[in-house]
Amino acid sequence: MRTHLKFPSVKGNVLPMVLLAIALIALPFALALIGTAWVRITNFAVLFVLLSLGLNIVVGFAGLLDLGYVAFFAVGAYVYALLASPHFGIHLPFWIILPIGAFIACIAGAVLGAPTLKLRGDYLAIVTLGFGEIVRIFMNNMSNPINITNGPKGIAQIDNFQVGPIDFGKSDLLGGLIFSGPIKYYYFLMLALMVVVVINGRLKDSRIGRAWVAIREDEVAAKASGINTRNIKLLAFAMGASFGGLSGGMFAAIQGFVSPESFVLNESIMILAMVVLGGMGNIWGVIAGAVLLSFLPEILRYTVEPVQMAIFGKMWIDPEVLRMLIFGLALVLTMRYRPAGLWPESRHRREMAVVPVK
Repeated sequence: MRTHLKFPSVKGNVLPMVLLAIALIALPFALALIGTAWVRITNFAVLFVLLSLGLNIVVGFAGLLDLGYVAFFAVGAYVYALLASPHFGIHLPFWIILPIGAFIACIAGAVLGAPTLKLRGDYLAIVTLGFGEIVRIFMNNMSNPINITNGPKGIAQIDNFQVGPIDFGKSDLLGGLIFSGPIKYYYFLMLALMVVVVINGRLKDSRIGRAWVAIREDEVAAKASGINTRNIKLLAFAMGASFGGLSGGMFAAIQGFVSPESFVLNESIMILAMVVLGGMGNIWGVIAGAVLLSFLPEILRYTVEPVQMAIFGKMWIDPEVLRMLIFGLALVLTMRYRPAGLWPESRHRREMAVVPVK
């Protein structure tokens, strides 16, 4: 059965689309009034959306459980850091480095996929988890005898994006508005997000996308139908990894610093939770899940302490502990009452629907 990416109808939804576009354009300036930190939080939320869309190809489309996805994020980040910092004295422009990082991450995805072609479920999860940890440890120890990654100290003074005279690390005044560095990165990330969403939609509608869905539903039947499951699964790993590498390069530029501690297992788990919570296989659901799980912890970070002080007059529970408790409870309740995700794919919605017993 062919599935389609449901874009809004242009004829009947022109006004909502225009209002949404205006809201997204004005969003960073509104957030800047509250504090620049919220613009940065939004930028990282968009990065997580990009990562979730990449992992959705592997988990949502092809049904391959990947717990080491953050490894490709690390590959892209370190490629950018090594080619745009004083570490090796190389300062290539970002529009050259980002494709290189995506390509190297793509190769890494194929390298991971090749030995795992016959693995499914828990066994595949364990192998991918190990791959993610291997990459992190590899980055952590490549400082001796030849200093490549600078080990646990990380790489600092990473170059910002620069387009002609526009430096994304500096503020510029245009039309009476101050375009700070985070605001410039916001617009670049939104542009990248639109491109990635279109690519995901076209992949889902293509023969390759239908082959991924066939493998997800029944790999034996897909193989019997003439689908080359080996190549299709490798392509899923490679395509998903390329989005991770692209996101990693942008992360390195925005952060200005990378270290192995930024790519721990918890990050892979968080990205997977975004895909599952939003709705595996549904592009818009994955975007919603990534945005929700990116902002919810930060909102709780800023509200838990004031609420306790207002109610009890003192701190009963450490804000960080309470924040994670509320966050975890929200995930548990969502999985209990919306097991297919907040915005599931139509096929998953039918599979998870409870049929009343007569």
